[in-house]
Amino acid sequence: MTFTRMTDLDLTGKTVLIREDLNVPVKDGVVGNDARVRAALPTIELALANAGKVIIMSHLGRPQEGVAVSQQQEFSMQPVADYLGQLLGREVAFISDYLDNPQQVADSDADLILLENVRMNTGEKANDEALSARYAALCDVFVMDAFGTAHRAQASTHGVALQAKTVCAGPLLAGELDALEKSLSHPERPMLAIVGGAKVSSKLQVLQSLSTRVDQLIVGGGIANTFLLAAGYNIGKSLCEPDLVDTAAKLMETTTIPLPTDVIVAREFSADATATVKAVTDVDDDDMILDIGPETARAFCTLISAMRTILWNGPVGVFEFAAFATGTREIAQAIADNTGFSLAGGGETVSAIEQFGIGDAISYISTGGGAFLEYVEGTELPAVQVLKQRSQTQ
Repeated sequence: MTFTRMTDLDLTGKTVLIREDLNVPVKDGVVGNDARVRAALPTIELALANAGKVIIMSHLGRPQEGVAVSQQQEFSMQPVADYLGQLLGREVAFISDYLDNPQQVADSDADLILLENVRMNTGEKANDEALSARYAALCDVFVMDAFGTAHRAQASTHGVALQAKTVCAGPLLAGELDALEKSLSHPERPMLAIVGGAKVSSKLQVLQSLSTRVDQLIVGGGIANTFLLAAGYNIGKSLCEPDLVDTAAKLMETTTIPLPTDVIVAREFSADATATVKAVTDVDDDDMILDIGPETARAFCTLISAMRTILWNGPVGVFEFAAFATGTREIAQAIADNTGFSLAGGGETVSAIEQFGIGDAISYISTGGGAFLEYVEGTELPAVQVLKQRSQTQ
């Protein structure tokens, strides 16, 4: 994939503006899950070691554009600046009024600055040209490193890249793209995709795209129920989408999609519900399928062990409830034990990886949710497209 990388450039003495995805949970001024902050650290540290000044910008939550931070303090990046400073063991200067007073950024003696939430700026979501120019004026080099926002054509992800003097991809973004290209464009065979989740409709394009690329496709969660219904099985009260049964049937005609032979059911959707293992042929009208059964888990794990490339997006059961977590846990461990290349992405998938403690055994864990899915669907991400464009003109 052709684009300029931060590691290709001499940053000596340059002011570098990095768009990171530091959208982390913050409650009462305390950062919760810090995975995105930690993922950005190598890029920030590399820039600090080479550049004259490093400026970071990010969004946090969904604040109202044009509304003063004093009126929506819960969306301020200040706690993230403080936490980032703790992780780096150095001061991180925090500047809120960088648009009205850009000279404050230029005159700051700090070599590391975090700017206030970009989504508070009027025109951010609309990719406003004037706002993009104001971002670009802050730096000599713009680094796009936020894969999780690469599918959004916004001022801080796309517009600024059109106007900055020099533009490049940061190591985190480049690593994401390299991993995706390796697994989708040049995979070692055989290749397996595991796609779980509640609804076929939310991942229909992903399923259709992967069906033409993989050798095997495992579906899980509510998605699997729709496929079971298409195969003629009774799924009781299980979550499904009857209007997509024909679509599921067509996918099974063109792609090898092994279905569960046994499932774990309950009479209610509850952490305290009684879990019962049943053959898929024995599901009653008042049953809810909440996990794959042990026989199915063994079969899927055997299949996983034979793969050389695995793409995983979504659990195969309600792993948040202990009684229905076994299937996802065993699938996760089988992926971890596989010696081939594994790529995992999506919020629930990352949560499962953390819950089962297998993060170190996955080849690459994507930090993107929507961006990950759109890339897998075959959609060109706006922020990636502009990086390619600028690499040919700068």
